[in-house]
Amino acid sequence: MVNHDAYQVSRETFRALRDDVIVEEMAFKERKLASGIILLDDDGKGYGIRPRWGKVYAIGPDQKDVTQGQWIMVEHGRWTRGVKIADGNNETVIRKVDNKDILLVSDQDPGSDDSIADSIDIYQR
Repeated sequence: MVNHDAYQVSRETFRALRDDVIVEEMAFKERKLASGIILLDDDGKGYGIRPRWGKVYAIGPDQKDVTQGQWIMVEHGRWTRGVKIADGNNETVIRKVDNKDILLVSDQDPGSDDSIADSIDIYQR
């Protein structure tokens, strides 16, 4: 069910400008380490200052470094507040990130596989 507080947008009509990068699914919740240790939700706390992963939702026409669907690690706080959108039957929160603060790029969801290090590229300009 679609929330009426969300903006109605479709991927086909949504477009980022210039070399902008728009992400969804940023990781703000608790994390589970490979060792099984669970780190509680630390967003908004001093010890929660750390980079976050997000999935690229859209890119501008001049963006050459990342593509839609990749995962990027962004330096702490270098993203906008989230905007809730309804994309078809699903809702997601999107954020714009600062290009210069993208630290890593991955073709796989970094939270889904312990061997993610094999698929990470250092982001360089």
